[in-house]
Amino acid sequence: MKRLFIFCLTSLLWLSIFAQQKGIINNANSPHVTFRSIDIGDCEWTEGFWADKVKVAEHTMVPHMGTLLKGDVGHGLNNFKIAAGLMEGKPKGMWWHDGDFYKWMEASMYLYGMNKDERIVEELDELIAIIGQAQEDDGYLSTHTQIKGTPRYSKVNHHEMYNSGHLITSACIHHRLTGKTNFLDIAKKNADFLYEKFQPTPASLKSFGFNPSQIMGLVELYRTTGDKRYLELAQTFVDNRGSNKVGKRNAMPADNTVPFFFVGDQHQNRTPLREETEAVGHAVLGMYLWSGAADVYAETGEQAIVDALERIWDSAVNRKMYVTGALGQVHHGASKPFDMVHEGFIDDYMMPNATAYNETCANIANAMFNWRMLGLKGEAKYADVMETVLYNSALVGISLEGKDYFYANPLRMNKGQRDYSSTESACREPYIDCFCCPPNLVRTLVKMSAWAYSKTDDGIAVNLYGGNRLKTSLLDGSEIELEQETAYPWNGTVKLTVKKAKRKAFDLQLRIPAWADEAKVLINGKTADVEVMPGTYVTINRKWKKGDVLTLEMPMPVNMVEGHPLIEEVRNQVALKRGPIVYAMETPDLPEDTKILDVYLPGDQEFEAVHRGDFLGGVTVINADVKLRQDKKEGMYRKVTKPDWTTYSTQLVPYYSWNNRGISEMTVFLPVIWK
Repeated sequence: MKRLFIFCLTSLLWLSIFAQQKGIINNANSPHVTFRSIDIGDCEWTEGFWADKVKVAEHTMVPHMGTLLKGDVGHGLNNFKIAAGLMEGKPKGMWWHDGDFYKWMEASMYLYGMNKDERIVEELDELIAIIGQAQEDDGYLSTHTQIKGTPRYSKVNHHEMYNSGHLITSACIHHRLTGKTNFLDIAKKNADFLYEKFQPTPASLKSFGFNPSQIMGLVELYRTTGDKRYLELAQTFVDNRGSNKVGKRNAMPADNTVPFFFVGDQHQNRTPLREETEAVGHAVLGMYLWSGAADVYAETGEQAIVDALERIWDSAVNRKMYVTGALGQVHHGASKPFDMVHEGFIDDYMMPNATAYNETCANIANAMFNWRMLGLKGEAKYADVMETVLYNSALVGISLEGKDYFYANPLRMNKGQRDYSSTESACREPYIDCFCCPPNLVRTLVKMSAWAYSKTDDGIAVNLYGGNRLKTSLLDGSEIELEQETAYPWNGTVKLTVKKAKRKAFDLQLRIPAWADEAKVLINGKTADVEVMPGTYVTINRKWKKGDVLTLEMPMPVNMVEGHPLIEEVRNQVALKRGPIVYAMETPDLPEDTKILDVYLPGDQEFEAVHRGDFLGGVTVINADVKLRQDKKEGMYRKVTKPDWTTYSTQLVPYYSWNNRGISEMTVFLPVIWK
C-alpha cells in the first residue's frame, strides 16, 4: 500500500511538472526572468507572412529534409542504424551529424504541436527506438565516435557535446508535446553519463564543450525533470570556460585533444566567461555558449554572468553585427591574442561584404541568444535584433520553395558562378555536406510563433508582429485570447482584438521597433494616452474587455542606412531598409551583363514601395532609379575622369529573396551619389 501511495504521488508530481513544461525554452518557473515563455501551440500564425512560411515548412521544408536525412544523401538515420548494429557501413557526414538529425526531429515535433498529426509521432517513435538501440549501455551516444572506434572525448572538434545537447533539447520538446518518456529516457541516460564524466571535471577535460549546445539542453532537462544535477552540470560547463590558468596565462592542454586551429578564443576558452568583455571566436560556438549561460542565469541569478552577457551583447550587436542581423565576419581570421578563428568574429567594425561569412547557424543563434536576453531583461532592443535576424539573415538561408540552402550569407555577390569554398556558394545548394544550418533554420521557423508573445508579471507582451491568434493564461491563471491582424512586414498597421480577458485590469505591452519613428497607438479608434518611443515597449494597463481593439500604426518610409564611419567597407555607401526588411540590388533587375559593382544609387530621389503579390512569393519591392557606370577601365589603379552614366529605372528586392531567379550578382550596400 505504501509503495502504491509513493508511486501515485510521484506520478502526480511528474504530471504537474509536465503540465507546466510546454515552452520552447520553458522559463515559466525560472526565478530570475522578466518575460516568461508561452507554451508551444498557444500562438498560431493564421494569415500573412509567417503563416505562409509555416505552410511551406509543413508541406515542403520539413518532409523534404526528412527524406534527405533518412536516406543515403543525408545519411543521418543510417549512422544510427550502423551504431545500433542494424546495418553495415561507415559513418557519413560530419562528426556533428547526429545533432543535425535531432534538430530535424525537433522541427517535426513543433509541426505536431500545431497540426496534431499523429503520424508524425508514430514516425518519431520508430526513429527513437533506433536511437535507443544505438545508445551505449552507460548512456554514451555519438555515432561517428562509436562506429569508428575513436576514443571518447579525444578531440574537442568531434562535437560529442554538441550531439548530446541537441539530443537532450529535442527529447525535452518531444516529452512536453507528447507526454511520452521514450525519448526523454534516452536523454536522461545520456545526461547522467555526462554528469558522471564531467562533474567534477578532470583538468584534462576542462576544454571540452567546444560547441556547447549541451548547456542549453541540460538546463531544459532540469526544467523538465526538476533534477538539480542537470543544472549543476550546466553551471560547471559555464565555469570551465577559460578556467585552465597558470598564473595569469591561459594554459592549453599539452596533448592533441585541442587542434592548433581550435585553441583559445576560437571556442571562447582564452578568458573566463565572467571576465569576458567582447564577442570573440567562432560565432556559433559563442552564441550557443552565451545562450546557455543566459539559461543558467535565469535559474541561479548570478550577477557576474548577466553582466558579462550584457558586455558581450554590446560588442556583438553594436560593433560586429551586419545590418541584416548576421554575425561572423570571416571564414578564417585571427583574434587579438592571435588565436586563429574560424567562421567567427574579428575586430570591431571590420565588416567585409563579398567575403562576409555570416553562417546561417550563427544568425539563428543570434536570435536564440537575444530571445533569452529578452526573457531576462524584458527590453525591446533584444526583440529588435530577433526580428532583424528572422526577416533577413535567417530567412535568406533557404529558398522560397524550401528545398535549397545557403550556409554563408554575404552582403555582396560579385563573382558570378565562382564559389569561394564548400560552404560559400553562389547559389543555394540542395544539400550541404556540413548540414547544420538547414535543420536549425527550419526548426526556428516552425517554433517562432512561441516567440511572438511573452507573459509578464501582470499581463502579456507582444514581441513579434504577424497575423496570429493567441490563447493562453496569464501568470495568475486567468485566460486570455487575442487576435492579431496585419499585413506586416509590408504594412505597418497592426490590429489586436481582445477575444477573451479577465475582468481585472492587466497590462498589454507593445514593442515599438527602433526603426518605427512617429508610431501611434490607438484604443478602439482613439489615440491612447501613452508615450510611444521607438526601441521600447509601451505598456497599457486597463480593464480590457471582449471586443476591445488595440491598434499600432507604424509609418514605413524607405530609409537609406549608412554604416558607422569606422566600417571602411561601406564608406560612402548606403543600404535601403523599409520596416524590418533590408533590401538588395540583384542583377536580374538590371540590363543584361551589368556588373553589380557598376551600379550607383542617386541619393536625391523619392523611393516608391510597391507590393507585388505574384512576385517572389509576394513581396514589397522598392522602385528606384540607379546610375550605371559605362566607362570600363583596366588595371588595379586607374586615373579618374568624370564617369559616363546611364540612368536605369529598376527595383530592389528583399535581401532574403535574392538568388531565387537563378545565378546572379547582388549587393546590399550601394555607392551613393548626390547632385
